[in-house]
Amino acid sequence: MSRLANVVFLLSTMLVAMPASAKDGQYGIGTPATDSEIAGWDIDIRPDGKGLPPGSGSVEDGEMMYEEKCASCHGSFGEGVGRYPVLSGGEGTLTEERPEKTVGSYWPYASTLWDYIHRSMPFPQPQSMTDEEVYAITAYVLYLNDLVEDDFVLTADNLASIEMPNKDGFFFDDRPDTSNTGCMKNCKDPASVKITSEPSIATLQEEESVAVIEVAPEGGEKIYQQACLMCHGAGVAGSPMTGDAAAWSDRIALGREKMVSNAINGIGVMPPKGGHIQLSDEEVASAVDYLIEQAIQD
Repeated sequence: MSRLANVVFLLSTMLVAMPASAKDGQYGIGTPATDSEIAGWDIDIRPDGKGLPPGSGSVEDGEMMYEEKCASCHGSFGEGVGRYPVLSGGEGTLTEERPEKTVGSYWPYASTLWDYIHRSMPFPQPQSMTDEEVYAITAYVLYLNDLVEDDFVLTADNLASIEMPNKDGFFFDDRPDTSNTGCMKNCKDPASVKITSEPSIATLQEEESVAVIEVAPEGGEKIYQQACLMCHGAGVAGSPMTGDAAAWSDRIALGREKMVSNAINGIGVMPPKGGHIQLSDEEVASAVDYLIEQAIQD
């Protein structure tokens, strides 16, 4: 058989073996998504309220739910705990060098608040809340920002009518897509650029010696609130819950040194330092001490 005949034979074999869908520009892999699978992903809520499910929730009901599911990270009044986001306040700060971007000061649509809570909260158990719970917590966060009254009841019908203070701060960019070169005109004057913060030096030099100024680690309870509460407060992934003496007894029996080592290096599904690698070993140890304290107290 000639070389040309071999090539023709191989190509014809490939065409016969190739799925019909591949001939049409597809690969015949997988199956079409079902309506229920698409519905599981299609959960976005638009500014006009489209996509909102039926339901309602009051500020009064939302206060209790917020305290249970949200306050540990965002604070009882939306002030934020540790490095978790601040939800309220910040009015009039967007033009400042350090603006406070909160739900009330920055977000343009109330629908975004409902969508985000429904999609991502609470942090350890996203999408675990009912629609009524989401309506209630959304109403309470709006109340914390003085956007609704304390007797307000949020529904699918009135959410889109809530006007956020920064609704005009966002706009559609209708400029056409184009490939431009840098014009190098009307550039910012370097003299107008301000340095708003500088690194601090934490050492003192005396003659030939250098004395390091040590910053005491934050209190164990504060570190716990920042790095541990999310999992140990709710028992996520089987983690022992705070204050559960029985759940902690075997771990405490290993000794404090072993517990601190596990917390620093990670154990099981828990990453090193609970995922907060910016914490010092001393700060992690203080959080472990706090957890031990809670487990053994009468």
